[in-house]
This record gives sequence, structure tokens and C-alpha cells, in this order.
Amino acid sequence: MKAAAAVLAERAGVAPRVGVVLGSGLGAVADAVEDPVVIGYEEMPGFPRPTVAGHSGRAVLGRVAGVPVAVLQGRAHLYEGGDPDALRVPVRALRAAGAEILVLTNAAGSLRPGVGPGSLMAITDHINLTGVNLLAGPNDDAIGPRFPALRDAYDPGLLDELRNCARELGVRLAEGVYLAVGGPSFETPAEIRAFRVLGADAVGMSTVQETIVARHCGLRVAAVSVITNLAEGMGEEPLSHEQTLRAAEAGAGDLARLLLGFIPRLQN
Repeated sequence: MKAAAAVLAERAGVAPRVGVVLGSGLGAVADAVEDPVVIGYEEMPGFPRPTVAGHSGRAVLGRVAGVPVAVLQGRAHLYEGGDPDALRVPVRALRAAGAEILVLTNAAGSLRPGVGPGSLMAITDHINLTGVNLLAGPNDDAIGPRFPALRDAYDPGLLDELRNCARELGVRLAEGVYLAVGGPSFETPAEIRAFRVLGADAVGMSTVQETIVARHCGLRVAAVSVITNLAEGMGEEPLSHEQTLRAAEAGAGDLARLLLGFIPRLQN
């Protein structure tokens, strides 16, 4: 963590205030970073080597409307196996490098017929059904508490700013609960029916672990899902990762507009 944070700080020249993690097919957001400095994940100790299409595996450092940012293109997933530090280290390195806010994005399936492909959904809360918590094991009190609270896992103040920004830009922004599964198989129709009973509005295979690690080390979190499909059993199109990438690309434009309007509000 400290070694990766040192690389980020040295190459950026200024401490990032905001870290952004881009999900599958959403890498275009990084194109808006001003005076970018690009670092491959292989240059940062402990960072993952992405194995999934749509995750390029690089950090883009620079500014958005004057706000210092570190944009991570690509993340590790539980279903890839390997060392859990591949999920922990990037979040903790951002914090150690000076970041105060983490903005997470992902591609997700919708459990609400009215929120279809191409829609954006701000995450208000989550349900962790991955069977994993990355804080299990010995706790480092220098990083965070043994038993962190997740009552405000997704920061209410940041959520208000997202709402206001979307309203001003005319970007339709749904809100809901994100349910995380381990993957890599897509869910069955029966599982989707069960998830709806539990109160989930979208389902995916990421984000929740990063949120838990971020809150543990003191980062404030905002998160947005790009809806790429109706969940299994709710639509006619067969689900595939290729279909996810196509739909994510369609929603990336609105996501970029939203984030480019949202990040300047985080200056103070």
C-alpha cells in the first residue's frame, strides 16, 4: 500500500483529492483528465493485473476542473481468484496518497423494469452476498477500526451533490440498492426473484468490497451504476459480457457528463 501510494504521489506531483474507479467498458471517463500522467498497474506494487475485457489496468493522474484526481481504469474481482490484496491495495493506496473521496462506478443489471439499459443509478446502500468481507483477518489499527460502521456507506452529502448535479445537467439518475454476488456466472431467474424480495434494485460483481475497504480507512464514498441489462428472467436478450460492454459504452456518455459535473463540486 505505502509503496503504491508513493508511486502515485511522486508521479502525480500533487496529492489526489478524489479517486475514481471505472467499471467494465467505462474507461472513456479518463479521457477528460487534464494534463494526464498515465501509470500502468504493473508499476505499482500490489495493484491487480486485470484479466477481464473492458479493464485496461492503468491509473490516469491529473485534474478535472482544477480538482486533483486519480482515475483507476480496471479493478480486480473476487471471481478472478488470487490475492485479496489486489482489491484492498488500490483503495488504501489512494487514501495513503492523500485522497479523501472515492467515486466508484460499475456496470450492473437492473431489477427494476423502469430502469433499463443505458440508465444511471446512484447507489444508496448495498447488500453483500459475495460471502466475503475483505476486512476479515488481523486488523491494522493504523488503517482503520476493527469494527467499522456502514450506516452511511454511501455518503449522504455526496449523494445530494450527485442528485443536484444530475438535475442541473438534465441527466436521468435513478437511485437504489446494489446487491453484489461473487460471479463469474450470471444469476439465475430464481435468484433474481429472491434478490427483488430482499430489496435490491441492481446486481453486479464488484463495488461492495471496495466500499467496505474505503469506509474502513476513512474515505467518503459515492457510487454510480451504469445499467447494462435487465437481470436474468426480466428481458429477452441473452446475457453475456460482450453485451455488457456494448451497453456500458452506450451509457458512458451520460456517466462522463455526470462525473465531470460532480467532481468540480468536491474542491472543498
